[in-house]
Amino acid sequence: MSKLALPISAIALIISALCIYSLKSSSELVYVDVNKLLDGYKRTKIVRAEFEEKAKTLNANVDSLMVDWQNELKTYEKERSKLSKKELELKQQLLGTKQQQISNYQQAIKKQLQEEDQKVTQTVINDINDYIKEYGEKNNHKIIFGASGGGNIMYADDVTDLTQEILKGLNEEFKS
Repeated sequence: MSKLALPISAIALIISALCIYSLKSSSELVYVDVNKLLDGYKRTKIVRAEFEEKAKTLNANVDSLMVDWQNELKTYEKERSKLSKKELELKQQLLGTKQQQISNYQQAIKKQLQEEDQKVTQTVINDINDYIKEYGEKNNHKIIFGASGGGNIMYADDVTDLTQEILKGLNEEFKS
């Protein structure tokens, strides 16, 4: 019986050590730098470029309307002396109405662009969050913190930074 006690004790000790190591490595606190992920994620760049192109087009439409209105105003200023009082009032009212419409359109475009910017940004963030969740489950992490430079993680050892590893996997997944 005593011959078996020593090997059983050694096996129990080895199993205990492996369990402790396993628990320690799987519950290690790790983090990712959210800003670096957003900047380095290839989909962010593509979505941002598409959004900026759309914004450029919509703003060009507003600019075109403003140029037309300014040209009408210049024409009005030149012809003003030739118009009757009633024609002056009508033209002023027309120019004022057009200016208000352009202003309303400009505000609507600005609101639309803000909403679309939030929507595309949220889509990219959702992609990142989904990938991090899968990564955490696959690698047995209990918690993956997100650092954004706002003070939620004041210090962390570089060994606990998964940013580059996550970014690499995220970009590979996006390629496919």
